[in-house]
Amino acid sequence: MNLHAPGPAVQLDPASLLGGWQELNATATIPHCLDNLRRTGVLANFSRLADAGPEGPEGEFAGFWFADSDLYKTLEAIGWEMGRTGTDQWADVLSEAADLLERVQTSDGYLNTYIQGTPGLERFDRLEHSHELYCAGHLLQAAVALHRGGGNERILAVARKLADLIVNALGNDKPLIDGHPEVETALVELYRETGEESYLRAAELQVERRGRRVLPGGRLGSQYYQDHLPVRAATEAIGHSVRQLYLAAGVTDLYLENKDESLLRAMEQLWDSAFGSKMYITGGHGSRHRDEAYGDPYELPPDRAYAETCASIAALQWCWRMLLATGQARYAEEMERALYNAIAASMAKNGTAFFYSNPLQLRTGHDGSNEDAPSERLPWYDCACCPPNLARLLASLHSYSATSDAAGLQLQLLSAGTFASDNLTAVVETGYPWDGDVLVTVSGQGELAIRAPSWAAGATLAVTGATVLAEPVPGDYLRVSCEDGATVRLTLPMTPRLVRADERVDAVRGCVAIQRGPLVYCVEQADLPDGVLVEQLRLDPSATITEEQDDFTPVRLRFDAIAKPLETELYKAYQPQSPAGPPITVTAIPYHAWANRGPGAMRVWLPLA
Repeated sequence: MNLHAPGPAVQLDPASLLGGWQELNATATIPHCLDNLRRTGVLANFSRLADAGPEGPEGEFAGFWFADSDLYKTLEAIGWEMGRTGTDQWADVLSEAADLLERVQTSDGYLNTYIQGTPGLERFDRLEHSHELYCAGHLLQAAVALHRGGGNERILAVARKLADLIVNALGNDKPLIDGHPEVETALVELYRETGEESYLRAAELQVERRGRRVLPGGRLGSQYYQDHLPVRAATEAIGHSVRQLYLAAGVTDLYLENKDESLLRAMEQLWDSAFGSKMYITGGHGSRHRDEAYGDPYELPPDRAYAETCASIAALQWCWRMLLATGQARYAEEMERALYNAIAASMAKNGTAFFYSNPLQLRTGHDGSNEDAPSERLPWYDCACCPPNLARLLASLHSYSATSDAAGLQLQLLSAGTFASDNLTAVVETGYPWDGDVLVTVSGQGELAIRAPSWAAGATLAVTGATVLAEPVPGDYLRVSCEDGATVRLTLPMTPRLVRADERVDAVRGCVAIQRGPLVYCVEQADLPDGVLVEQLRLDPSATITEEQDDFTPVRLRFDAIAKPLETELYKAYQPQSPAGPPITVTAIPYHAWANRGPGAMRVWLPLA
């Protein structure tokens, strides 16, 4: 099974995945993206080519040279939302888009408004930079979503014509690969949708040619383009984080089809690198603003975290494929970490403002005027890859919640809804992640598996009409054999806990983070007493943490801390003991909720008293 292949039937309100904190669906995000694609001229790029006369298009290309992909990601979101809800509210948009794509596409199938609309550029001439196959990949994925979600044949025909051109171009003596991986997974998805073997072979060629240093490295280097080592040898997460993660998803997709075990072994080693020593506690990836890249192992500065939104989305997509390849619960747990923390934080409650980078600390006095590191979410970006990427994820989010096989049904993300395999239907009632009570009522007969998070030591289980096959061991699955009408109640401990980082994470040595269930918490300036800065806080690890509810967030945490006096000199002589400072009571909120009340300092990692 894969993301877009037939799996469990799901009826899920995506808002339930965050217990109502955000309306995690695409009904607000898709129109917002469409409005901005019109406002910024991305749609006009297609119109100027479609309406061009014999002397060529008028005006200039608008936006970044890969702006076509932002439209395609939005169209993909529409496709999944149509499939999820049956809506036809974007029928006119799809008709307009199909008209433009058909008119702009050349007779041999080529389609890229930047290359076609800029004099002097040749197709596939500077693939290290041009994003031509990257944009094509997003069109292919949009076509799959629209065909599966609403039976759209016109855009699928455009995509197949472009894919056929790519197949032919990749089959000649010129070893074409794109500097930004993405087309690999798209070609596999198009193969799954159409059954056309040549698309799968083209994906294999993209993977096998990767890492042969066929692209000019230039000042960015081959690592940036993921062209430094063949995929079976590249076992350390390195270079541009989104490119690394998209490539890994594509390689794993290829393994799911051709069962080349050497690819899976390489992906397992790469995963251990990315998630074992280079991932933030929030599920963010990429610690360097320079080149939007992974840093060294354990190089995870909270205030300089780049943690691009697209990287967290790509990480979730790769983990999903690794889950399908192995059945191991750890991959679903990292999907959950990213979803509830880094991804949820990247979008405002109303779904129309976004973070591009997602730091774990914002200093007092931070200059948020640069859109690479703003103090608040912005409605749009010059490089607008993240908002439509969020839209397509949110519209397909239900597809990540459960899996099925011949034995029965596996619940991967603990969310309220109805999930059905061929022989089993599970109705899940839960307020997770705010409470740990998960009640499942089963119709039919078969095996039900529920993932028990690794932090859930002490989880309890009560069943009726079912036989327990495996108890809820943290980090694995509880398994029960169910009769018709069985109930399974899993109760997870939700006591707040302190977490420390490996000592090699120098930037947060001597600090702890607070987690409750899957949620990472932070302290925001807005919740501190007047005259106390977030930099003054020192946490007593023995302090009792209590829980409260308010209108802002379903569960906030309260604890006693010390407000250490601010230094009067930048550098001064070391003293074994420094002034303790007055005790204060501090409020912590879920990390994903920060920056919804205006700009202000914030930190996840708190120094110990």
